Amino acid sequence: MIHPSRKQGPGFRDDASRAHTAGAFQQGASLYDDVRPTYPAQVAAMIAGAARVLDIGAGTGKLTETLFAPDRQLVALDPSADMCRVLASRLPQVGVLRGAAEALPLADASIDAITCAQTWHWVDVETASREAARVAAPGGSLLLSWNTLDVSHPWVLRLSRISHSGDVHREGFYPSVGTQWVLERELRTKWIQPVTTDDLFALARTRSYWLRANEATRAKVEANLAWYLFERLGFAEAQLLPLPYRTDAFLYRRA
Repeated sequence: MIHPSRKQGPGFRDDASRAHTAGAFQQGASLYDDVRPTYPAQVAAMIAGAARVLDIGAGTGKLTETLFAPDRQLVALDPSADMCRVLASRLPQVGVLRGAAEALPLADASIDAITCAQTWHWVDVETASREAARVAAPGGSLLLSWNTLDVSHPWVLRLSRISHSGDVHREGFYPSVGTQWVLERELRTKWIQPVTTDDLFALARTRSYWLRANEATRAKVEANLAWYLFERLGFAEAQLLPLPYRTDAFLYRRA
């Protein structure tokens, strides 16, 4: 039997290890955009009244796209030039900046809501929390969200391990945030993403483990994934599958 990890979420030895792993996303933006899922509409609805929104670590704009509204000032921020390139081409109506959560290139009290999807585990929590509080207007909010493979299904748990899906958070987890922020409400929901077996190989190629790996390691991951999908589980090539996901979102207000 495969047992879920007892860890709350991704862990790193130190700040250097975290930064090194996060740096993998300087490449591969087009594939990331093709195969990573978007976010349920309920996530964006949590900040429905915010007029000025900053999406930190926006990547290719998976959450950003759901946040757009004609009367909203929306800025997306990411440290990767490749991610920013794809985001700007997909969402030309959104302002795109290169930058990091720990040093936001925005004025004090200039933002009503800050969002951060699939990113907070990559940041220095104390520094990022202080910066978010600095740019947040009085009464401003911080929205943290994750899409996680629903590893309560045993086949998905093993899939996540073979693919080295390092962003899996334990069900029921709470993120760490600075004392500047107080949890106001949370959202926990489960849903299904239709994928093919080809998509599962592509999804593995968007993981930080794959992006940092050498060719021999990548070949091993693909061989293990092929054995699992086609021999162990008996799926056909290009077969359509229901891939279970879980979304966790947390809305904070300035203390």
